[in-house]
Amino acid sequence: MAQSLISKYVWVIDTIYRAGKISFKELNQRWLCDEISEGVDIPKRTFDNWRYAIQDMFGLFIENEGKGKYRYFIMNEEDISQNRLRSWLYNTLCVSNTLVKSQNIKDRILLEYVPSGQEWLNPIIEAMKENHILNISYHSYWKDEEYNFDVEPFCIKLFRQRWYLVGRSTYTYYHTKAPRIYSLDRITHLHVTSQSFELPKEWSAEEYFKGCFGIISCDKPKEENVKLKVNAGQANYIRDLKLHTSQKEVERNDEYSIFTYFLRPTFDFMQELLWQGEDVEVLEPLWFRNEIAKKIERIWRIYNNKDKILSLIHI
Repeated sequence: MAQSLISKYVWVIDTIYRAGKISFKELNQRWLCDEISEGVDIPKRTFDNWRYAIQDMFGLFIENEGKGKYRYFIMNEEDISQNRLRSWLYNTLCVSNTLVKSQNIKDRILLEYVPSGQEWLNPIIEAMKENHILNISYHSYWKDEEYNFDVEPFCIKLFRQRWYLVGRSTYTYYHTKAPRIYSLDRITHLHVTSQSFELPKEWSAEEYFKGCFGIISCDKPKEENVKLKVNAGQANYIRDLKLHTSQKEVERNDEYSIFTYFLRPTFDFMQELLWQGEDVEVLEPLWFRNEIAKKIERIWRIYNNKDKILSLIHI
């Protein structure tokens, strides 16, 4: 299907979603005001075909309320915000549409390079649909050598603009253990084999990452309550860009806010808090506060090494 047609579907969804309810006449007027129309009306029959295509592709039902007003609305619009996959797809395509229509100012739109390994997404998803084993060549961050092995693809996850594969190696030793996580941008070769596997009936992607901050999933630590004290300036940022879905603000004043979380205080969550610097203080649990204090102390010793400071001065 042509990208231009998908762009038109996204335009229709976005226009109706923003309007809440809109007549076909008003929709067509907005269409003609947008360069995507190329100055040509939307035929009513074409619009109806697009509605059915949108239903099949996005699972969104565009209905007519009747009652003499004949305005169109998205019957299940809550799915756009509540269904994470659908929400991500909708938002991504909306941004893509906007950027495509902004080529005349492309030198004023700066994008971040994302080493996502997205070229592997399609074959991985196809393998997941049929439960086929993947053969991959993988270069871990922690090893110099590249390894080739077979892996059963359980699920994929997007975190911080990078894609990850959760899978189980077919090697006997690893096959009896929990699935492992592979970064797609570290895969150097991949192909889908004809061998199939059976996804464990009890396994769930949601359950696997339950309580996780990011991509690290392990048995320990368990989920527990975490309490943070955040200075007022940084609290404004955290309030809008939540660190975790369980975030709650339980106290707020002119100097600081108290946020609580129910999650696994894993290494990546610790790294996130250290990135926040002096603006964030861990109050609970005590063991986690002590772990961060030890990490800060080790950092301080590195930067407070007088011999190293003197050697750097004389370089």
